[in-house]
Amino acid sequence: MVNQQTGSEQRIVEAAGLTKTFSDFWLRDTARAVDGVDFHIDRHEIFGLLGPNGSGKSTTIKMILGLLHKTRGKLVVFGRDPSDVSVKAKIGYLPEETYLYRFLNPTETLDYYGKLFGLDRRTRRRRTDELLEMVGLTQVAHRPAGEFSKGMARRLGLAQALVNDPELLILDEPTSGLDPLGTRQVKDLILELGRRGKTILLTSHLLADVEDVCSRMVILYGGKIRAQGTSTELLADSRHTLLKMPRLDDATIKAVDETLHRVQGVAIEGVSAPRQTLEELFLDIVARARAEQIATSGAQSGGRIASFLQGGEGGAEGSAVVDQLVKAASVPAVAPPPPPTLAEAQRKGADKTVLDALVDKPAAPAAAAVKPAIPERKRTDTAVDQGLIDSLLDGGGKKKDGEGRG
Repeated sequence: MVNQQTGSEQRIVEAAGLTKTFSDFWLRDTARAVDGVDFHIDRHEIFGLLGPNGSGKSTTIKMILGLLHKTRGKLVVFGRDPSDVSVKAKIGYLPEETYLYRFLNPTETLDYYGKLFGLDRRTRRRRTDELLEMVGLTQVAHRPAGEFSKGMARRLGLAQALVNDPELLILDEPTSGLDPLGTRQVKDLILELGRRGKTILLTSHLLADVEDVCSRMVILYGGKIRAQGTSTELLADSRHTLLKMPRLDDATIKAVDETLHRVQGVAIEGVSAPRQTLEELFLDIVARARAEQIATSGAQSGGRIASFLQGGEGGAEGSAVVDQLVKAASVPAVAPPPPPTLAEAQRKGADKTVLDALVDKPAAPAAAAVKPAIPERKRTDTAVDQGLIDSLLDGGGKKKDGEGRG
């Protein structure tokens, strides 16, 4: 599937003899979490890493991220050591447990992580809006993340993992805590991202999810690889043949069974009528409820995939410009105002005359404009004030004399 001459260039992750041993304080080996595994992840493929608890899945992911150092063996990511800082800008990671700042809302959360990746303000704002729409959190964009359910926090964690438009997306139990509707949307999103050229590493205990989306997988147990290959290679059942045909009655089934026994020496092991899956029934119920416009306070269904994840942002900006031009063309033309009446024309002429007079009036000196002149108090003002005071005093004295005479 990979050209031998360009295989190393097409491989995003390559491990050979990868081993991780944990030690205690005295440097004594306590556990060998990963034991000599060999695998590779090719560019543009969806790769599954499976196994029960304690099989080494999380340890392998942490070594790919550079959070743990290998004990021995070879591990390269994008052709470099996982501890290289330049590698981390190309990776998006959704951990098994979603860790969010409780008092930040989704908009602030994505803006914060966008800053960590050095995105400019305009890009952060555009990607935040698109990602929240994609994961169905637009209506709760301003609610603190501490109020979210586990499923809603999981959706926000997925948006955070995509904010830097990563080349390698690592999803550790991405559907944990999601309802069946959210699970279906996440699986559809993974498939769409894979079609658009993303490389995805997926781990999950829900094997049906892995079967639906992964093109190739590795199954670990006890730190060792027990099986690996494509879904078709691993899941093919060589012991049975499945025939699918329209519904048969009992007499026809009996005749077929007798013919098989006579010709091939085999018998029909079982007969069952097909039925829809529980997921199909659940999604159908939800679709009908939404058609009836029943209100819900939870996360909404995800919107279209973010434009920056569709292979470039330039096309999105061009589409936005086209949309604005189309909207502008659809606005009806405004009719020109009616000609002014004679009275309005005369009034506008008088206003213009007054305006011209104000414009022609010589401007005040600059100093006066900056600091208004304070009128100098005249001496007559002082004399008037003194006379006023004397008259008040005299008036008061006469009033007292009159009172005495009375």
